[in-house]
Amino acid sequence: MAFRKKGLASYGEVGVKAGTAYADSVQLIQMLFDGLIDSLSVAEGQIQRNEIQEKGDSLSRAIRIILGLQGSLDVEKGGEIAANLADLYDYCTRRLLHANLRNDLEAVQEVKKLMSEIREAWSQVPDLIQKQPLVSVG
Repeated sequence: MAFRKKGLASYGEVGVKAGTAYADSVQLIQMLFDGLIDSLSVAEGQIQRNEIQEKGDSLSRAIRIILGLQGSLDVEKGGEIAANLADLYDYCTRRLLHANLRNDLEAVQEVKKLMSEIREAWSQVPDLIQKQPLVSVG
């Protein structure tokens, strides 16, 4: 439940409210990644157009989403995968801070590529869940 609250708070940061009330955890994560990737795409254009203030806003939004994703990880239950994701999120946050300070388009594109790969993996989760056999107790 704490995961859902953290995720909803982060998602509220990206300004999209429709559908979150009934979204399950997987859908919520997918929406967070969609908002993150959208913010990174917008920031790319803003760097290219030298829109400094707007770029800073877009990258700040992306960083808030990443921090929300990182904060929702359960390292105890998620083990090595959660720890690796935490490290990846930390790396991406540092790269975006660098990109903001240096107007580094390549750093934004690197993070966008990494996060797009993670988003693609999340898009496969509903199919994997449906394929799991039901276990009966008794």
